[in-house]
Amino acid sequence: MMAVKLEPSERIVRLTKRSTDLAVSGRRNLYADNAEFLVYHWSGHSAAFSPATGEMAVSASQRINIGDHNCRVDVGGDFPFAAQMPSKLEGFEYSALNWAKDYAFFLDHSPAEVYPDETIVGEFHWQLDEARLYKYPDVVYELGEKLRQVGAGGMSLAHTCPDLSIGLKLGWTGLLDKVRKSKETQAGYGAKRRADYLSAQELVVGAIIRFVARHADKALALAQNEKDGERKARFERVAANCRALSEGAPQTFEQAVQWIYFFQVVERLNGHGNGYGRLDLLLDEFYRRDTEKGILSKTEARELIAEMYLKYGGNYFAFGGRLKDGTDATNEVSWIGIEAYDITGGYNHLGLMWHPDMDKDFYAYGCEVVARHGSGTPTLVNYDILRDSELYSGYSYDDAWNVAYSGCQWYCAVGSEYSDHDMNCLVLTKSLDMAVEEGIKNNITKFEELWELYDRHLEKTIDMLVEFKNKVYEWQDRVWPEMVTSLCMHGPIEKGCDVTSPRGVNNTYTSVNVLGVPNVVDGLQALKEVVFDRKLYNLREVREARLNDWQGAEEMRQFLLNAQKFGNDLDEVDALYARVANRIVDIMELKRNIKGGHFRPSLFQYMGHTYAGQLQGATYDGRFAAEPFAHGCNPMHGRNTEGITATANSLCKVDFRRFQGGSLQIELQPKFFDGKENPREFVYRFSTAFMGQGGVQINLNIIDLKKLKAAMEDPVNPVHKGLVVKVTGYSAHFCVMDRKFQEEFVARVNYEAI
Repeated sequence: MMAVKLEPSERIVRLTKRSTDLAVSGRRNLYADNAEFLVYHWSGHSAAFSPATGEMAVSASQRINIGDHNCRVDVGGDFPFAAQMPSKLEGFEYSALNWAKDYAFFLDHSPAEVYPDETIVGEFHWQLDEARLYKYPDVVYELGEKLRQVGAGGMSLAHTCPDLSIGLKLGWTGLLDKVRKSKETQAGYGAKRRADYLSAQELVVGAIIRFVARHADKALALAQNEKDGERKARFERVAANCRALSEGAPQTFEQAVQWIYFFQVVERLNGHGNGYGRLDLLLDEFYRRDTEKGILSKTEARELIAEMYLKYGGNYFAFGGRLKDGTDATNEVSWIGIEAYDITGGYNHLGLMWHPDMDKDFYAYGCEVVARHGSGTPTLVNYDILRDSELYSGYSYDDAWNVAYSGCQWYCAVGSEYSDHDMNCLVLTKSLDMAVEEGIKNNITKFEELWELYDRHLEKTIDMLVEFKNKVYEWQDRVWPEMVTSLCMHGPIEKGCDVTSPRGVNNTYTSVNVLGVPNVVDGLQALKEVVFDRKLYNLREVREARLNDWQGAEEMRQFLLNAQKFGNDLDEVDALYARVANRIVDIMELKRNIKGGHFRPSLFQYMGHTYAGQLQGATYDGRFAAEPFAHGCNPMHGRNTEGITATANSLCKVDFRRFQGGSLQIELQPKFFDGKENPREFVYRFSTAFMGQGGVQINLNIIDLKKLKAAMEDPVNPVHKGLVVKVTGYSAHFCVMDRKFQEEFVARVNYEAI
């Protein structure tokens, strides 16, 4: 079935323009302190992403712009009440209560924002780490610096998926009652520390209720001064919704959407990055109830969700998948959620969870939207692999079935998992470098001897990563508790502890992004062929050439480059890829964190591959230091010469159920289709075939390379400002991104023909 192209109302067009203007003006930018942060997920300066203002901010010339997918709207300048924060006046300490006092003050001094044309309201201009010190004790930093020397790093912040059905059922006042009852229970046990945590939660929820109520006051004041009848009615509508949400649980679809958006606002000012679950399941009952009553139309529901998307473009919601009984979960809100993106376009991070039994018309429509907008939304993911990956890691079925794509390449069991997704990194090339150094000292002569050395250094590095993460976990719930997130997780309020605490939720595994898998695979294969099999050079000669970035050794580099390369469906090198990847799993799943879970790898790294070369130098696959690394488990730029199908086949030679994600990144030129292929049909057929053989995720761009290159030369041209690309696991306006990101993107394999 071909879906009809829907058109937005004039009001949605105006709201879309405001959202786009905020993005392209730089007011949505997300920053990293330096290249070290992008590679190691920790800068050595701040404990998370770079604060844009405040005492922990680095200069604009130092920081790197990751893209325009921040929830925060920059208004310029520091938080005006930073000097009056309780931790500044009363003293800073590592405790949930000290943190909660700052959070409550911070939210109480954040303005309520209501703009014309909006039905869904809420915005914030500073994150808490711009006003409160976010720094771990020195012992953590010392371990982190040592770890970086062997090629690993990480941080711990957000990147989970709360179960918003808890809040939708209880509302803010119901959550406050739940906190108070648990506090009374814990005090009755004599559990003072837990009761104190819940006292801190009272401060947090109380501040949220006041924040919501202030939006009601603001909207009502605007209504009283508004002459235009339509605007006046909308302000009154907003005021009524916000007042109701400050006093109880949402009762209508509209109030439910507003509640979800308020949750995103009050949670994300605590820090970047959570997914928010399966929106079609969250809103289905509200939608059916309101449509049966005749108080909501499909068009109105679509526009309400579209408004929520436009308030913050980086929405991580999932659609599709299966229900607990294994049947298809597609419902009418599934369609509406994708339609809402279709009428707005731009950048967004929605996930469409495929499985072989799903509504084929709905999945075909999702593929049509991907093809029509060309910027990788929705992300296409394999629900069955996501669920089975959770089961493989030891989750109960009750937790695993409700898995949701939650961001970049990661996914979560909704409300029952805190696993540091996307927050840790293992730079695999470093283990190979150290193995070669030791191999030269030991005069090794066989490839398997090199493998054994590589394997030993890999495990040593992973052991150091385990030590570092466990030290972080000792401090995490005191340094930066995630108290808003905890309200909608299964366990923390009942137990009187934070979601970041050991055993705060059922599933507390540590996810680790692995950078450089294809580079190590190609490097090992090249050394095997050139050094050990053909004996054209010895290890010492190759090591010296690599350290000199191949200067004066171009012939050697060409021999290395001409060895078999991953990504071309070649059995020998792809078997090495499987060996390298599976060995990481074998080691990590035997390592335990103090929260009770094991470590599990992801064959992905969001943007560190762009800057890795300047920190790691050249690599044994013949790559120059100035070149990017391979992106995730995708072949190194330009080396997959046999087409998309061969590349897909290579990726699928590992069992992705053993990993925490590993996306296939595809850039297609419009001329790829050349009138011979229907884009929607191609996306549908290719993606179902890929996921049918075990692929886990596809990020797909369809964009004219000439337009991107023109945009790099003339970024202020209005013609170019609207260009959106799926960078890796996230989307961004191309002209806003850091220049090196742009250069890396256009250097990828941009397919021109099938």
